[in-house]
Amino acid sequence: MKDARSAESLVMLLGGRTGAIDATVPPVVFVAVWLASGESVPAGVVGALIAAAAVAGWRLRRGTPPRAALVGVLSVAVAALIVLRTGRAADFFLVQLASNAASALAWAVSIAVRWPLLGVVVGTVLGQRTRWRRDPALLRAYSRGSWVWVLQYVIRVAVFAPLWMADQALALGGARVALSWPLVAACLAVSWWVVRRSLPPDHPGLRHPR
Repeated sequence: MKDARSAESLVMLLGGRTGAIDATVPPVVFVAVWLASGESVPAGVVGALIAAAAVAGWRLRRGTPPRAALVGVLSVAVAALIVLRTGRAADFFLVQLASNAASALAWAVSIAVRWPLLGVVVGTVLGQRTRWRRDPALLRAYSRGSWVWVLQYVIRVAVFAPLWMADQALALGGARVALSWPLVAACLAVSWWVVRRSLPPDHPGLRHPR
């Protein structure tokens, strides 16, 4: 791991900052407009949809593939349909709560079946396909690093679920901001450290599976 080329930042590999910011803007706008309009759910939904469209346009101008940009708009649209149906502002965050629970389960299962998602993502970015799985040291390191990602999603669920059940839309908006990029950045840093510490000293690094 002493080779400079192998010291890739997981921030660069996974692009955490952009995704976290993009996912945060529409919920924050929803809460802000909802409050400013006298707690009008339809007004909050309109604001969130406009914000989602603006974020998608910004991402497209930055060269993001159309499918990736549209996924964000679709998730906001689903959240909008749910909250318009229930009339309960906290339900705007139900999709995010469910997606974090599903993500925690998916990452945990990937570790259990020896296909840790951290290895899948980094291996794909580095053009290794599945060669990293034939390296026992890398497989072990990616498995340990993936547990950090499981913890990230569990933390979100543990915070979001009680606030959602209590119908605390404003607190959910604040939690969404606090647990977006700061938590992703911490997760990236810690998982990178765990992967590096898990590899033996003589290992050639992530770019060179044995």
